[in-house]
Amino acid sequence: MTESLRRDAEKVVETLRATGHEAYFAGGCVRDMVMGVEPHDYDIATSARPEEVVRLFPRSLTVGAQFGVVVVLAGSGSFEVATFRTDAPSSDGRHPDSVQFCSAREDVARRDFTINGMLYDPVERRVIDWVQGQEDVRDRVIRAIGNPEERFAEDKLRLLRAVRFAARLAYAVEEKTYAAIVRMAPHAGEVSAERVRDELVRILTGPNAGRAVRIMHDTGLLKPILPEIEALAGVEQPPQFHPEGDVLEHTCVMLDAMRNPSTELALAVLLHDVGKPQTQTFAERIRFDDHDQAGAEIARDVCRRLRFSNDQLEQIVSLVGSHMRFMAVQRMKLSTLKRLLALSRFDEHLELHRLDCISSHGKLDNYEFLRAKLEEFSGEEIAPEPLVTGRDLIELGYEPGPVFKRILDAVREEQLEGRLDNREEGIEWVRQRSKEWKQDQEAR
Repeated sequence: MTESLRRDAEKVVETLRATGHEAYFAGGCVRDMVMGVEPHDYDIATSARPEEVVRLFPRSLTVGAQFGVVVVLAGSGSFEVATFRTDAPSSDGRHPDSVQFCSAREDVARRDFTINGMLYDPVERRVIDWVQGQEDVRDRVIRAIGNPEERFAEDKLRLLRAVRFAARLAYAVEEKTYAAIVRMAPHAGEVSAERVRDELVRILTGPNAGRAVRIMHDTGLLKPILPEIEALAGVEQPPQFHPEGDVLEHTCVMLDAMRNPSTELALAVLLHDVGKPQTQTFAERIRFDDHDQAGAEIARDVCRRLRFSNDQLEQIVSLVGSHMRFMAVQRMKLSTLKRLLALSRFDEHLELHRLDCISSHGKLDNYEFLRAKLEEFSGEEIAPEPLVTGRDLIELGYEPGPVFKRILDAVREEQLEGRLDNREEGIEWVRQRSKEWKQDQEAR
């Protein structure tokens, strides 16, 4: 697939070149090629104007044409074809107010980092490097092109992009670039919530996410973007349970231990202990009573602020709010244990618990206990169909109301404990307690 994708990209370049235009591979695909990594997508930079690109490639999407970008559909792939341009200042912090078409060298000069500023000529098979990008790849360095503060002022999201590349590639941030990030960090909060969210997701679901959060803390980027995570720094924990250090360090260790997490799991790892600063007490030892519930409310606020979808928000909040339940699994009633196992996407809950353990005390007895229970119980045993429904209660003479939930929950518990096996037993169990339930209904 990658070989055919590259060939399709080369054909796009060849078509542009055949009509008298300059055209090169650009950006991340060239960086990957220089690093010896097979690119998964190809962007193309050209002297052809958007209208000329569309004329040459009728199967095109022109959503970004006003900014000089056309998406060309060719073969089995799609390719961003961007006209060489310089950008005017941006009013919205994202899109330039206007663009001016220019030469290839001028186009490179307005890009973010040297490792992303190289071009590749697939016809002559050579890298075009006016910014020492190959040298910085060799030296494993993230360096802004030109004046770092000017590059960051053009798009403040680049502050986070620098962190992402440094973490993902395990590169160092060049001294002047790093100093500019520190100076510009207070402006990171000016970026739209949606763009911050998308960049954070890329950071947290990629390699070395803990290193990224440490860099954000050290440069001052956490405070304007995630003040709730910045507040974890210096929050001491009982060393017998957390020899790794304070809450921020524990969180970073967990983030680094993740492997290909979902967005929801990655955010839950980041936020799982976010309730600790406000619940910390000192008695016989440091305690954080109910920090999971406090954290769930904070996680809800963070997810809303960053414009996560409702489904994503609910899973993240559930993960954060449930993570301390795992401490008691070997003492739980059978019905309580089955309810835990029946949580939506329980595999993520279990993985959050595993990461929490290996990043602190290292004990996995509860994790192994739950894995054994998952093998022992069938899906029907964990989440069986209810034996009694609201319709059954109406037929038994109950009026819909609060007592419905109490009865149904009680029947459900008996069912999960294995004391009721079928609908007939459930109905009879309710009948035997009808006096108690109806008195309760009248009292309410």
